[in-house]
Amino acid sequence: MGMEFLDPILKAIPGIRKPSTPLSFKQKLKWTGMIMVVYFLMFSIPAFGVTISTLKSPVYQIINVIFAARLGSLVTVGIGPIVLASIVLQLLNGAGVIKIDLNNPEDKGRFQGIQKMGAMAIAVIEAVIYASTGSVAPISAAYFLPIVIQFIIGAIIVIYLDEMMVKYGITSGINLFIAGGVAYSIIAGTFTVLVPLAATAIASGTATAIPQAILAFLPLLFTVVVFLVSLYVLEMKIELPLVFSQFRGVGGRLPIPFLYVSVLPVILATSLLYSLGVWFMPLAHVGGSAGTFIKFLAFYSNQSGTTTLSGGLIYLIQPNFQASPFTSGYSTYVYQLTTEWTYLYPPLGGAPIEVPELVHFFIYLIVIVILCIIFGKFWVEMTGQSPKAMAEQLQDVGWQIPGFRRDPRVIEGILNSYLPTITVLGSMFVGILAAFATISGAIGGGMGVLLTAGIMYAIYQQLERDNLIDSYPALSKFVSGNKQ
Repeated sequence: MGMEFLDPILKAIPGIRKPSTPLSFKQKLKWTGMIMVVYFLMFSIPAFGVTISTLKSPVYQIINVIFAARLGSLVTVGIGPIVLASIVLQLLNGAGVIKIDLNNPEDKGRFQGIQKMGAMAIAVIEAVIYASTGSVAPISAAYFLPIVIQFIIGAIIVIYLDEMMVKYGITSGINLFIAGGVAYSIIAGTFTVLVPLAATAIASGTATAIPQAILAFLPLLFTVVVFLVSLYVLEMKIELPLVFSQFRGVGGRLPIPFLYVSVLPVILATSLLYSLGVWFMPLAHVGGSAGTFIKFLAFYSNQSGTTTLSGGLIYLIQPNFQASPFTSGYSTYVYQLTTEWTYLYPPLGGAPIEVPELVHFFIYLIVIVILCIIFGKFWVEMTGQSPKAMAEQLQDVGWQIPGFRRDPRVIEGILNSYLPTITVLGSMFVGILAAFATISGAIGGGMGVLLTAGIMYAIYQQLERDNLIDSYPALSKFVSGNKQ
């Protein structure tokens, strides 16, 4: 169904105006810096009425990274509502439940407005969930409403900061907020956890003091390895030769990177998995047969005053492993990973089933890879990067494959030999690398490191292109002329 009936509501939602004239590279950098300063101020300020101890809970470290959030701060909700609203709308549009043509500027603006409205609605719901389920505990019941209001206001500000970053900055706010959160986690984790662990090992004076001190820094080493591997793979690509049909002798190449969909499948898949854990939390105390089935899906326990997902099917598809290299050192972490287990409660009641943590890891690995493939293929179709869409774009511009007649069906057939396979292989790779980063204990939540590598690489390319256009005004006129 069409969504025109929402236009009166969408017009009432405030928006960020686009700049009247194109911004220079330096102007974009200034806006980016100011937006990030505002975000980190909110990131660092605890919400009034929140128990300070909840700000340091290690259980939610991965959620904080993926959603660019910090539990207990003004950005407790983070970018979760933006991402979840986008996923839901993309799914509804892809399934034909709603009809929005993203190639139509009017429909595209309507899509963005609906996404903003949906993100605000989700922000309200998640703010209530975080404040009422023990994820972020109020000092007393009297602070509940002020805390919810602060979380909602913070989430709405993040939504507008993201929109402002898209229109005035160098990339999307989602990307930079994630990268900034991961950078903060790496720096804080190194100096507040790894360095003290190494110092404690050396101070012990035992025969294994030096090896234990070295092992303490393995998470940082794995962080660097995952980051470098990600950058290397991002540079992998194949290039198809092209010629311009209207000008003889003018040619070029169409680069098809191995990570054709970048790291977007990981963002979407992980956001979906963690959103499930948050949305089932209000049902944690439901009793009766319904409660038994909910416990089978997601079992929550009280850990140090915090309601924590600690069992069930949803737990098994998340990288919430009981062991951690940040609590007792890397050697103990490996031992616990091979000896601990997770509880899975049968849907009809009965004694819980013990699932080894290694089985938990492989279940998570399989699920994250499958979801990455699904979201990768879905994203290619939805964003106009499918072989058919790419062939039509090349045809419209005037490019063709040398040695073949100028026909979009020919180009589509050649692209079909590459794009579907690369989409699947690239999506599988980012899923496997993210799982490895997580199981190795890389600082930043594993996936956060992978996301940051992809984000920084994309930002580098964006900066390089913008700087080139600023340096050569004639190139800017040529590009803008082609778009008209």
